[in-house]
Amino acid sequence: MKQITSRENPRFKQFARLATGRRKDQTLLEGVHLCQEWLRHRGLPVYALFDLERLQRDPQVAELLDRLPSDRVAGCEPSLARRLSQVPENQGVYFLVEVRDPKLPAQIGGMSLWLDRVQDPGNLGTLLRTAAAAGIDQAFLSRGCAGAWTPKVLRSGQGAHFVMGLYEDLDLLALRQKLVVPLIATALDDAVSLYEVALPVECAWLMGNEGQGVSADLLKLADRRVFIPQVREVESLNVAAAAAVCLFEHRRQRLLAL
Repeated sequence: MKQITSRENPRFKQFARLATGRRKDQTLLEGVHLCQEWLRHRGLPVYALFDLERLQRDPQVAELLDRLPSDRVAGCEPSLARRLSQVPENQGVYFLVEVRDPKLPAQIGGMSLWLDRVQDPGNLGTLLRTAAAAGIDQAFLSRGCAGAWTPKVLRSGQGAHFVMGLYEDLDLLALRQKLVVPLIATALDDAVSLYEVALPVECAWLMGNEGQGVSADLLKLADRRVFIPQVREVESLNVAAAAAVCLFEHRRQRLLAL
């Protein structure tokens, strides 16, 4: 296996540029789980770097190396691996992968998640992970959302990105015309309790900005508004927590209808 010992190495420089976010059609995955999920759902990476020290003492890291062709891997000194890491302790493996934006469908049916200006990367990643776990396989992100393929969103998503169609930087007002199933929005005004409404079998769920919620213009286009009943002493739920409640109540109703 090739070994990288200098931060001036061209391959290491390429990885370092990607360590803080997506560049064009490439991004960097860090950690055993994310890399395992990429292999499971998307196939081989463009290239992989392994921390030589972690490779010797972590069987999961070694197992990943065994699954890759020798011309796509290199080992690097622990000090260099730490330079790439976005967490306190690097997990010893980095995948450089190709990410291509999917083409918008002519019509949007089935189940989908619509996000309006969700700015916190941790929230965005958790929303995608929750949606994937609830059986939703497409998400439509407005302009003003955090970048879906940035490191913190990827870590929070824990592989959800690889099983969903992700569409970014969208005008959701214009996109509404493509939607052929009901649009359900979370809101506090003119809304009905989530637990008192029969939800459609298929729909699009619309969640809004952490501080402002869904924009007024988008709310006007919703077919139904729902709220989550809670104690009066607390103003509102975090958007990712609210989404989990809504999406799994919907899943519960769908399973009962089968």
